[in-house]
Amino acid sequence: MKRFQRFQTALAGFLAMGMILAGCSASPAASSEGSAAGSSLEASAQTASSSAEKASIIVWTNLEDETDTLQNFAEKWSQETGNTAEVIHQTPDLQKFAQAAQSADGPDAVFGIANDQLASYVSAGLVQEVPDEVYNDADYSDAAVKGCYVNGKKYAVPIAVETITLFYNTDKIKSAPKTWDEMIDEAKANGGIQFEATSIYYDLGFLRAFNGYVFNYTDDKYDAADIGLGNENAAKAYAYIQDLAVKDNFFASDITSDLAKSNFQNGQTAFYIGGPWDIDGFTSANTPFAVTTMPTFNGQNFVTPVDTQVGFVSADSKNQAAVWDFYEYLLENAPQELYKAGGRIPASLKEQDAMNADDATQAFITQISYGEPLPGIAEMGQVWTPYSDNMKLLLENSITPEKAAANIQQQVQEGIDLMNSGK
Repeated sequence: MKRFQRFQTALAGFLAMGMILAGCSASPAASSEGSAAGSSLEASAQTASSSAEKASIIVWTNLEDETDTLQNFAEKWSQETGNTAEVIHQTPDLQKFAQAAQSADGPDAVFGIANDQLASYVSAGLVQEVPDEVYNDADYSDAAVKGCYVNGKKYAVPIAVETITLFYNTDKIKSAPKTWDEMIDEAKANGGIQFEATSIYYDLGFLRAFNGYVFNYTDDKYDAADIGLGNENAAKAYAYIQDLAVKDNFFASDITSDLAKSNFQNGQTAFYIGGPWDIDGFTSANTPFAVTTMPTFNGQNFVTPVDTQVGFVSADSKNQAAVWDFYEYLLENAPQELYKAGGRIPASLKEQDAMNADDATQAFITQISYGEPLPGIAEMGQVWTPYSDNMKLLLENSITPEKAAANIQQQVQEGIDLMNSGK
């Protein structure tokens, strides 16, 4: 063993000496060439580094109230990284974005767009997938993360979330109801409940409470071929909503969100289902109100649709790495300031916990944890009109819940078939 070790030591010494001699015998020309090559590589690295540091990005946003705040963070990020970022308020439009993204001075990204619009941009090939390291799904509301996926792939970052929940008149109702049965009893005695009952947006919770669905969600994606609006579970949900109108006389077939809001604001009704966008109006009108999570239904938390503001990066951007870095910076540093500027609840669970939230905001945060996004696929666009049209007939007592279910199922399918006929 020692002999082998001595051999290794001698061999190492011999090789080292050979390298030294080879270095000493190198010609000046070779040394010059090596030096030149080294300088060239170093210069190239410096040029690449300089180029990366000087990336200039343009970000469109639909977050009007938050635009100035976003630009302030862009400037801070620029100071830290050497990059530059310009944030421009721009109402999202797929065709406008598709055309602008092709130009040299077009947008590299959109930060702040409703998640239900994301699928259209993805289908048009305009969106880059999110790198794994940008954010951890577990750090955000489940519904917000779900809203960032299209066909099982992650295409956006979650920014802010909102949903609907229950408002009640505190002059009429002394404590928040825990169940729908309790609420209906209170409503019958104290002025009723109103909401836009002809919209799937407000009716999603009934559908889910009877184990129904709009499009089946499996393997992290929606199956547009599996429509759940016409089965017997859906018919049970429609029957319950019909009873609220026909049996309990809480509202008629012409009920709208604006009408329901007005009646609650004026003190005519005891309960109203609405969103955080309604709070300022009720406060200004001196309506005595409180906000609570939705009462349970069929022993389950009542599911409400969660809308998520998301951000995506253009598939055509030449500065994708810089944009993702900027997005990481915003996700880490900007949520509280964006909330102060626009009143949108952060999608980050950590940021929600850090908020000094009032009771109303906390009710929305809790309700968001019970919610889910409406299906983020293009086929969702074929649901709204058939659903609304048939629900109006249902609330007029012109058709049965079973007929409404059959009509909605058939008409949604026909709309999808027509939409896909040109593909």
